[in-house]
Amino acid sequence: MTASSSLALRALHEVEEFEACVQLQKDVWGFDDADLVPVRMFVVAHKVGGQVFGAFDGSRLVGYALAVPGDRNGHLYLHSHMLAVAPEYRNAGVGRQLKLRQREDALQRGIDLMEWTFDPLEIKNAYFNIERLGAIARRYVPNQYGITSSALHGNLPTDRLVAEWWLRSRRVEAVLAGRAPAPAEIQAEVRVPAEIHSWKDAGDARAEAAQTAIRDGLRAAFARGLAVLAFAREAGGAGTYRLGRWDEDWNYGPPRAEQATT
Repeated sequence: MTASSSLALRALHEVEEFEACVQLQKDVWGFDDADLVPVRMFVVAHKVGGQVFGAFDGSRLVGYALAVPGDRNGHLYLHSHMLAVAPEYRNAGVGRQLKLRQREDALQRGIDLMEWTFDPLEIKNAYFNIERLGAIARRYVPNQYGITSSALHGNLPTDRLVAEWWLRSRRVEAVLAGRAPAPAEIQAEVRVPAEIHSWKDAGDARAEAAQTAIRDGLRAAFARGLAVLAFAREAGGAGTYRLGRWDEDWNYGPPRAEQATT
């Protein structure tokens, strides 16, 4: 594991660099070719106002972030579609440095919002997005990508939470400065069991049962107008989504309704 401070981050422009991103994508997710984001998508993102940033250890690409532009009610935002870090460089702050580079670029361009999706069952990712970056979540998409070839997905529906990263918000500014955000009244909690990863790896039916319970709990809370504002990790490895009212005036109008794909 290499500290992120020893790495170089820069924007990617060349086809050869995008090819390295595709190879890293294979290494991280183990996708079959049909599920890979191809080189041409990286090219398009680069050409149309998206972002492709890479993290390098010497000449080796060890991480990248890919984002594409989107529009909501006449406001430009960025959808961060992929963040990949080589296995031996995880837990070294590489992902956070890539996200901060994305934020810096977005703010320089006058963009206030970035979004991305993440698996609600991934406890480490949930903690990173909510607690380390200050994102919130208030939309749940069942089976967004269908069943994929990646062993990481455990042959489960690819349910996703939509992370909203309001880049200039008081919440994000506080979290990135190492301060606690303003306290909110927690009105609902949804727990992710620590065993979820072993259940997925083993093809245990309890994994899908847990996914269904988490899906139902979060969607019910979102229907009440609540948002994920915190994520608590337990000593035994479990995690809990904590939901309350999002009271900051950073909103481009109601998000488009998310529809199930199955």
